[in-house]
Amino acid sequence: MDAPATVRRRRPATRAGAVNVDALKASWRLVERAGDEAIQYFYAHLFLAHPEVRDMFPIRMTTQRGRFFAALGRIVSNVETLAADPEFVAQLGRDHRRFGAVAAHYPAAGGSLLATLAHFHGPRWTNELAQTWTDAYEAVAGIMINAAERAEQVDGQPAWWEAEIIATEKRSIDVTVHTVRPLQPYRYEAGQSLAVEIPQRPRLWRYYSPANAPRADGTFDFHVQVVDGGEVSAAFARSVRPGDRIRLGAPVGTAFVFPPDAVDSLLLIAGGSGLAPLRAVLDRVEQDSHSTGFAPRVHLFHGVRTAWNLYDHEALTARTDNPWFTYTPVVSEDPGFAGVQGTVGAVAARGRDLTGGATALVCGSPAMVAATVSALTGAGMPRHAIRFETFGQGPEPDNAARDLDKVGQWM
Repeated sequence: MDAPATVRRRRPATRAGAVNVDALKASWRLVERAGDEAIQYFYAHLFLAHPEVRDMFPIRMTTQRGRFFAALGRIVSNVETLAADPEFVAQLGRDHRRFGAVAAHYPAAGGSLLATLAHFHGPRWTNELAQTWTDAYEAVAGIMINAAERAEQVDGQPAWWEAEIIATEKRSIDVTVHTVRPLQPYRYEAGQSLAVEIPQRPRLWRYYSPANAPRADGTFDFHVQVVDGGEVSAAFARSVRPGDRIRLGAPVGTAFVFPPDAVDSLLLIAGGSGLAPLRAVLDRVEQDSHSTGFAPRVHLFHGVRTAWNLYDHEALTARTDNPWFTYTPVVSEDPGFAGVQGTVGAVAARGRDLTGGATALVCGSPAMVAATVSALTGAGMPRHAIRFETFGQGPEPDNAARDLDKVGQWM
């Protein structure tokens, strides 16, 4: 292997203003073309040069390998706005605390990154390009380190929260609802998500959304859907039992968090277990309606493939007793279903005036979200009125509806 380039062990800078953006992006495109080979080279270099960090990563690296490069690709693509909008990078720094990452680990990852870049650039790797990447990495690392330190020292936020599974209910062939009780105070907003680690899959953190607004007793529910090939979802749905201890990361996400009285009409469009955060929003609206007497008009569309995937149908139907709430189940691949058939986004957009007034919250797989946004905008809904979480990452194989690696482990 090439001798690793080094990243200085000083406190990294927090601005990327001096970075040669054009050179950085062109260089990154070259490495991206190497694909998996570059990813494997990076981790092999890191683990050989710094074997002490290996235990921070899962035993099986199948899913993990691409996360570093996926996150880095987003950062490089948006490097011009890094100083003005550092939240994605800051969240990476806060989340890395749960893997045991400390400031001293950042030079190790930086050195292996530079060694990987040098290897795949060959004779095109120059001192100037090495300095450009060093400056960029130090800027990113600085934001991550500062965010992690603030979370710990200023906000008093633990690296993770311990929680106990107190109840489990199998809702369908592939959906299980777990009720969780954190052992320490845990605060989140309806519609947010959080990373979860289960004892059956150590160091494999996956994101799930509480399916209810915060309760007085602190408990909340996870909707866990099994997806073929998933490394976590099957074990979470089928092997986790009451009494098991799990770990929770800090809550993330802002797209679905806003006061219910800020809108007059809500269009909630969910695919599969993407229902969870929107059900929490529904909870919040109902709670506020009891205390204030006001509720926006809410129409929830829940899209699934077959009728038996409508795992929350009875509870949602019962909620239609509220005069402000309408619920429409939508099935896309079950010709025998007696109700509405089609793709949920197309059904939600069909035959309604979306030119103004309504706010849409969309949650599901990236493909479902993209199709729904296209259908809504095609029906005249302003793009700014459509809210969904992106987090800059692609879908995990565990839960096509919600188990997205939003910020992930990249170091």
